[in-house]
Amino acid sequence: MAGYRLTQYAHGGGCACKIPPGELESMVAGLAAAGPAPGAPGELLVGLGDGDDAAVVRLDAATGIVATTDFFTPVVDDAYDWGRIAATNALSDVYAMGGRPLVAVNLLGWPRDVLPTELATEVLRGGMDVARAAACHLAGGHSVDDPEPKYGLAVTGLVDPDRVIRNDAGRAGLPLSLTKPLGIGVLNARHKQTGEVFEPAVAAMTALNADAATAAVAAGVRCGTDVTGFGLLGHLRKLARASGVTAVVDSAAVPYLSGARDALRSGYVSGGTRRNLAWVEPDTDFGAVPEEERLLLADAQTSGGLLLAGEIPGAPVVGELVPRGEYAVVVR
Repeated sequence: MAGYRLTQYAHGGGCACKIPPGELESMVAGLAAAGPAPGAPGELLVGLGDGDDAAVVRLDAATGIVATTDFFTPVVDDAYDWGRIAATNALSDVYAMGGRPLVAVNLLGWPRDVLPTELATEVLRGGMDVARAAACHLAGGHSVDDPEPKYGLAVTGLVDPDRVIRNDAGRAGLPLSLTKPLGIGVLNARHKQTGEVFEPAVAAMTALNADAATAAVAAGVRCGTDVTGFGLLGHLRKLARASGVTAVVDSAAVPYLSGARDALRSGYVSGGTRRNLAWVEPDTDFGAVPEEERLLLADAQTSGGLLLAGEIPGAPVVGELVPRGEYAVVVR
């Protein structure tokens, strides 16, 4: 429906709305120590410990269950595209663990007295089309009357429990590959302020990480994450700390979407991006890398690519893991 700019009905947009990583770590710090629930079926392989993308439970020697959820406020004005982006982003958590999605349910918050229900239908249609493209069942869900529009999915997937990709499995000597270009955050910030539509950004955010995950598992990759609201540097810092290594980033090798640098130079930087940079700075050696490059590397992505410790066909190598030094991350 024309006439409604969905991004104007939310205080932020997409994964840039995440609670800042430092605050989030403080919230869950005491919860991870509780461990698995006594008497629960299966073996909890991945939980709260290192901030992985999803939980994984081993049911038997060949079957692992992946469970995750992700939802956020509008990142674009078009309702159908927002639905596609939010669904793609939620499914990404399963792919980031090396799994494949099996079934999902909708999560919808809608200001029913402010926005027409026809727009909500378009959001849900976008999510359904993405789920179908991913060969993932989408059945039902939950909705609430909410002051801000929000949408996403709760997803259950399957994974080989011996081939899970996780944050803490990195080791020195492995290259770092990135499967999507950065710059989504600054382009989305420009879209929110101006209404300009950046089709390359929409295409990137709606591109499933399925093929990248399949290639990673086939290549024997066991360490990785997806790049979303904490930016490349934020997610890399978590991976390096969990794995006990230092991540070295070659800033010249990192790919960006067309228009991203122009958007940054025009001042379209989200608060989430600035919080990301502030969080990683104490544990990052930036050397002589300028402020502009630092902000782009910390740019809050929505439905970004996979960051994998290994070489993946078609994905640029943007750095490497080395023995742990003074800093968790070094940018050159």
